[in-house]
Amino acid sequence: MADDLEHIPGWQRLEARITTSGRLTPADVPQLADIGVRHVINLALADSSGALTDEDRLLADHGLRYTHIPVPFDAPAEEHYQAFREAMESDAEPVHVHCIMNWRVSAFFYRYHREQGMDEARARALMERQWSPETNENKDAPTWARFIAKGAN
Repeated sequence: MADDLEHIPGWQRLEARITTSGRLTPADVPQLADIGVRHVINLALADSSGALTDEDRLLADHGLRYTHIPVPFDAPAEEHYQAFREAMESDAEPVHVHCIMNWRVSAFFYRYHREQGMDEARARALMERQWSPETNENKDAPTWARFIAKGAN
């Protein structure tokens, strides 16, 4: 789409009202507002390398609602996922969901899409645009493979 912000690392448009990415910079915030985003959900820890300092204030300065769900990369838990679901279902406004690499986000959306009835192949293809937890050689890959397996049914 013409309003996509593909300069943001890991940028992905999942549907008309949902975009995702990796880390944001201060310059990205007004651009998100300009393309109609009204709610930003952040799954990264505030002290992650590359995390946007004062993200809540920067977003508020541009009229964007902010939900921070800090998900430790080595320990995604059901309470994180439930908070994500609640944030996604809190309104129908355009939302942007990000973390640092768009790995957490893609795994969370895999589960969310499966719950919403999306077929396995489509949900997996969307996730694997960013990464595949089962084949990633990161030490936390088994943890993430178990996390997404909960959405595979």
